[in-house]
Amino acid sequence: MRYMITLRVNAQPDGPPPAELMEAIAKLGQEATESGVLLDTNGLAPSAEGARVELAGGRLTVTDGPFAEAKELISYALYQVRSKEEAVEWASRFLRLHRDMWPGWEGEADVLRLFGPEDFAPPGPPA
Repeated sequence: MRYMITLRVNAQPDGPPPAELMEAIAKLGQEATESGVLLDTNGLAPSAEGARVELAGGRLTVTDGPFAEAKELISYALYQVRSKEEAVEWASRFLRLHRDMWPGWEGEADVLRLFGPEDFAPPGPPA
């Protein structure tokens, strides 16, 4: 099963993250890559550099960032794991690094399963 984990920051201390945290994150990423579960990961630019495309009431609207939400989406990771619990464990390990190495940082991770072809019925015979 593939899971996408998205990370939002709710609060963080001024200044860049500590070097020890960045080293620990790199080590965790290397462990996940070597174990074959981490497929992709990347940081995301601030929403001020993005746009939101919305469909409501039959109308498309485009709104340039930044978005009003206080919680900024800052990164994602794509995992191939055996279960939701395994994906949750990887996300928890990542957040524990922040808790332990960057006091005052607060955030949240969403663990979302991605659909694959196995989730949809095969097409019926041609009409």
